[in-house]
Amino acid sequence: MENQLTKSVEERTFQYQDSLPSLPVPSLEESLKKYLESVKPFANEDEYKKTEEIVQKFQEGAGKRLHQKLLERAKGKRNWLEEWWLNVAYLDVRIPSQLNVNFVGPCPHFEHYWPAREGTQLERGSIMLWHNLNYWQLLRREKLPVHKSGNTPLDMNQFRMLFSTCKVPGITRDSIMNYFKTESEGHCPTHIAVLCRGRAFVFDVLHEGCLITPPELLRQLTYIHKKCSNEPVGPSIAALTSEERTRWAKAREYLIGLDPENLTLLEKIQTSLFVYSIEDTSPHATPEEYSQVFEMLLGGDPSVRWGDKSYNLISFANGIFGCCCDHAPYDAMVMVNIAHYVDERILETEGRWKGSEKVRDIPLPEELVFTVDEKILNDVSQAKAQHLKAASDLQIAASTFTSFGKKLTKEEALHPDTFIQLALQLAYYRLHGRPGCCYETAMTRYFYHGRTETVRPCTVEAVRWCQSMQDPSASLLERQQKMLEAFAKHNKMMKDCSHGKGFDRHLLGLLLIAKEEGLPVPELFEDPLFSRSGGGGNFVLSTSLVGYLRVQGVVVPMVHNGYGFFYHIRDDRFVVACSSWRSCPETDAEKLVQMIFHAFHDMIQLMNTAHL
Repeated sequence: MENQLTKSVEERTFQYQDSLPSLPVPSLEESLKKYLESVKPFANEDEYKKTEEIVQKFQEGAGKRLHQKLLERAKGKRNWLEEWWLNVAYLDVRIPSQLNVNFVGPCPHFEHYWPAREGTQLERGSIMLWHNLNYWQLLRREKLPVHKSGNTPLDMNQFRMLFSTCKVPGITRDSIMNYFKTESEGHCPTHIAVLCRGRAFVFDVLHEGCLITPPELLRQLTYIHKKCSNEPVGPSIAALTSEERTRWAKAREYLIGLDPENLTLLEKIQTSLFVYSIEDTSPHATPEEYSQVFEMLLGGDPSVRWGDKSYNLISFANGIFGCCCDHAPYDAMVMVNIAHYVDERILETEGRWKGSEKVRDIPLPEELVFTVDEKILNDVSQAKAQHLKAASDLQIAASTFTSFGKKLTKEEALHPDTFIQLALQLAYYRLHGRPGCCYETAMTRYFYHGRTETVRPCTVEAVRWCQSMQDPSASLLERQQKMLEAFAKHNKMMKDCSHGKGFDRHLLGLLLIAKEEGLPVPELFEDPLFSRSGGGGNFVLSTSLVGYLRVQGVVVPMVHNGYGFFYHIRDDRFVVACSSWRSCPETDAEKLVQMIFHAFHDMIQLMNTAHL
């Protein structure tokens, strides 16, 4: 009886989904007021006046009508944005998504029990797989704790998209296939796909109802690795997933037309729990410097990545691991969660398997042998060349700032996330001599199927502070006061955005309603200040806090003359990863990171000196 009682009070991962509030539509007046504030740093007086008039006109005319239609739409949906966001931000995008949309990150085990060491790839890989599969089982059984803010449950829907999920290319729009089910919902796939030297294999991870163990997983990996090392490379069908989306959709249709069996093989990869990639390269990695890991995760061999898969677990020859994930079905916090879980298990077990060495008689992996012809092989080599050329243009600077971290900023009563965002504003201002329009992710998981909202950290207050830091006549007290005003503004914006009171997604909704109804695009969206301040996906700084754990990630910049900037926060350090394009003469990720580290010191000094 007692046992049953504890069982019944135990929370299930998805139990609050039905009781979460719907995503609200903010007030039109509030959204437009916030929008006007956000464009101020990028306008002179005349430009601002003109935009003010456009906004006023919009609020009283087209905006009012579109807002009413949006409210109508919201009545019939628990999340009025969800489908739109998926299409506009991800599925309609035609550029190659593996490099331009996916997010990547190294697994942090090289900081402790698993430093880079040749000859460890397969054994460590079997342990990695085991912990990942245990996490999959926790999710299947709904034993993963519900994320909460205080006592408020957050939306957990994105966790359904981690396993057995794959994007499928379409001529004009892609789609997402999700085959995951919890145990109570029924049967779901139980195999993983392994890519090695242009070849693809699958094997089941359950044997007689139980997960296969690390020694058994090692046998499967060794079989695949040996086979691929002793035989010619495969046709590298996976490389097609790194192509421009419509081109890949056409190549896929052609592949299926060659032989209907090819569709069966593609579906085995689509339905697999995840893809395990065996790489031949060895990136340099130390706890202080791992830029190369990022570059290889994003730009590495496209014949061992299935770019459309929600989770590619990548193993390098020197026992370093990482992931490459399609961004469409979920946001990075899902990957941070599983990566942290696996890292904790590796710490607990000192990176070893301490169970039975017995290997049961389990079926060997099955190779997926595609029927190909000259055209497909030609498409593959074109895809590879395109991917590697684009990837060679990518610059990533990943560094660790170790002078201080969250502990010190908290002592100064400064929010650590805001601290980093304002340091970035100052660094960009110093490097480029102007304010940088910036996108920071806020999560909206308080709401049903909530994902993200945009915080715009380049505020009037932040710019005033940056100017004072560059003005030799400004006193320390004045600089400190301006900095604290910028902090207060940022903290308020983050709170508003998380609670459904941002304005970027609202404006997007109004634009999409106009498009759906065949109405003319309102002037507001064609005003030069709209895109100059970042609107329409034009943010020069695309940023996100990866969290407060040991997990780091990166995405490419949103625009060619911009930066991607991602960071995580620990008690004693800040870990940052910055991306830029080498072909852009004015951006340099390396330089920006150095400037940010200088800004960290200046800000703390400002607090200390002003105390005196």
